[in-house]
This record gives sequence, structure tokens and C-alpha cells, in this order.
Amino acid sequence: VKFAAAYGMWLKNNSEKKQLKVVVGRDARISGKMVSSLVCNTLVGLGINVVDVGLSTTPTVEIAVPLENADGGIIITASHNPKQWNALKLLNEKGEFLNAAEGEKVLNIAENDAYLFAEVDDLGKITYDDSYLQKHIDAILNYPLVDIATIKQANFSIVVDAINSSGAFAVPALLKAIGVSNIQVLNSDMHGNFAHNPEPLKEHLTELCSTVVNTKSDLGIAVDPDVDRLCFVSEDGELFGEEYTLVAVADYILQHKKGSTVSNLSSTRALRDISEKNGCSYFASAVGEVNVVEKMKQENAVIGGEGNGGIIVPDLHYGRDALIGIALFLTHLAKLKLSASALKASLPAYYMSKKKLELDDSISLDKIYAGLEKQYATYTINKIDGMKIDFENKWVHLRPSNTEPIVRIYTEAPTQMEADTLADNIISIIQSI
Repeated sequence: VKFAAAYGMWLKNNSEKKQLKVVVGRDARISGKMVSSLVCNTLVGLGINVVDVGLSTTPTVEIAVPLENADGGIIITASHNPKQWNALKLLNEKGEFLNAAEGEKVLNIAENDAYLFAEVDDLGKITYDDSYLQKHIDAILNYPLVDIATIKQANFSIVVDAINSSGAFAVPALLKAIGVSNIQVLNSDMHGNFAHNPEPLKEHLTELCSTVVNTKSDLGIAVDPDVDRLCFVSEDGELFGEEYTLVAVADYILQHKKGSTVSNLSSTRALRDISEKNGCSYFASAVGEVNVVEKMKQENAVIGGEGNGGIIVPDLHYGRDALIGIALFLTHLAKLKLSASALKASLPAYYMSKKKLELDDSISLDKIYAGLEKQYATYTINKIDGMKIDFENKWVHLRPSNTEPIVRIYTEAPTQMEADTLADNIISIIQSI
């Protein structure tokens, strides 16, 4: 209630309009309905009209905001976090996430309880509209690089892990619309009591991997509960790799539309390689979707995203969207007439190591950065988000976590052994510092 009120107040402070409108949607979490009622009615209490789109996906709400000519939007989801979590993803009038400065203003309003509720004659109203998933799918069907005829011809059989949330209705609806009829859905009951940890990582997707192999399917698809992250499983039951979702889609887009690409500093170098292969430029942003979007706008990128399976197609909307990602990936696969494992084998091969180091008050990050800078003075060092050191064919990225007292150490190299060794070397240098 506090944060919904603070957000509503921030919208009112920024607008000359007498009547404001906010789109609200949620994923299928157990607490979703409860939190949604609180949020919608808090906005009503501020005199703001609400369009409640109900059970939805994050990208669908992002698309709904400008279509509704709304002043903002709220998605009630804790993304890939376990079932006991819930949260508010806050959008501006373009259907894009608030940036750090805007978020800070909302937090200040909340901290100071600086909101004014409306008089009884000025309360807002709630209207219900469940048409936006169809509008989202229609926008994808009309996207020039989505080729429905080619997908239909490929006659794909696909297994979807819907993790008991919005993917259970959104992903099959999209697949049917783009010409896939052989679909099996795992964890399809939308009760939010997730069948496994909802982050689409290898150790959580064992059922999907084995079902793809046992049913001789062409592909497995996993999404997170709010359907903005996308992960594929190849026909052999191996993960295509979250990092490579964006790489494969970018390779397809850049063959038909030239322009720059953007991912964050912790994402695979394969995107840079693919961009350069297609005669295009690659740019890196700080970690976080809002930073990727900002960089994409600066560089006029035609595709961007993050290595967690997040794909941003800017001429559809500036937000991670698993549904457009699925449509473009299947178009690419169908046109190439390749299996998913053969497509993966055709892309630049890199391996990642992701480690972390506990921090306490005795450890100075500045001292660590200075020591590493001295040691690797001859290499390219980027400090827009922690510290990234680029070597000839590998890299290391150190960044403090925003949520816990650790520093994350990501490395990437042409083999897993090299990636692990580089991470261990960096950790031992940090310990000596």
C-alpha cells in the first residue's frame, strides 16, 4: 500500500492532468490476487483510474500502457524469485521501467509518507480488460521478421515448462498463433505454487530436459513466472543456454536489419562476435534492464537484452519479452532447417564461470579495484559497473551485489576450464590484495 501510494503520488506530482490512469497486471503467484486488490484500491484512493488486466505477463503490461494512453503501469511479480516473494515492477507512461533517479523519488515519497488521498467524490474507478494478451500476440504476428508460414511448414513439436504461472496461457496462445500445433505444457496449473525453483536454470529444468528427449520433441521452452526471461532446451535434452537466447535471435535479426546491438557487461562475448560478423557494432551497458534500454536508445540498437534470456526488440517495445523471442527464434530455426543443437554449434562457443566472494567491513572494494588495475594495466578495463577486464579471448567482471554483502565474479573463456581457472586466479589475487 505504501509503495503503490508513493508511486501514484509520484505520477500526480509529474502530471498536469486532472485524471490519471494506470494499468495493473500480475503473474499467478499465490499472493498475486491479494496484492493486486491492495494496489488497485490504493490507486483508486488517490483518485487514479485503474485498468486491471488481471493475470498477465510483464511484456504484455508494458505494451498495454501506451495502447491505453495510460500514465503508468504496475506489474505485480517477483520475477524469477521463489513463491513467497512478491513485488511491484513500476512503469512510466511509455511502458518502460522507472530509472534510478525516478525510483529514488518514489522511495523518498514512501519514506516520508508524502501522499494525499482523494476526497470521496474524487475516488478513481477500476475497469477490467483481459484483451491485451491478444493485442500483444497480434503485434508479434504483424512483426515483419516473424514468418508464420515458415514456422508452420517446419511442423515443430514443443514442450513448454510454464512453472504454474502466466506462461501456461501466454506461451501456448502465442505458439498456436504462429503455427505450432504440437504443444505439451508441463506445470500448467496457474496456482503459483511453483513445481520447482522458478529461475530457468539447468538444475531446475530436469523435467523439461527429460520430457523433450522422451517425447522426441524438437525444442523445450522455459519461461520465468512473469514471462520476460526465455530459455530453450535442444532436441538432445541439453540446454541451449540462457546466454545464447539473445545471441541466436540477434544473429537472425542482423541478417535482415543492420544496426548496433547491446547487452550488459556480464553477458557473453558471443553477441559482440555475431554483431561484428554481420558488419555491425556492439555496445555494453551496466547490468540491469533499464541500463540496457538506455544504451540501446543512445546507440539506436536494433536488438538488445541480457544474458539471462532477456530479449528486447525495440521496434515492438523497450522491454524484455519472451513471446517475441520465441517467435523470432522459431522463425530463425525454421529458415535454417537446423536442429536446435546444430544452431547452437554454429554460434561462437564460450563458457562462463559465476562465482562470488563474501564481503565484510574489513574489505575495501576500491582497494581491490586499484590492485587489479595495477596488475592488468595493459588490458582494457571498463568501470561503468564494478570492474570488467577484457583479455584477448576472455574476460572477468567483478560487481558488488545490490541485495547481499558479496561481490560477484563472472568470467568467460573459450573452455569451461579456462573460465574457472581465470575466476580462481582473480580470487587469489583479491585475497592477496
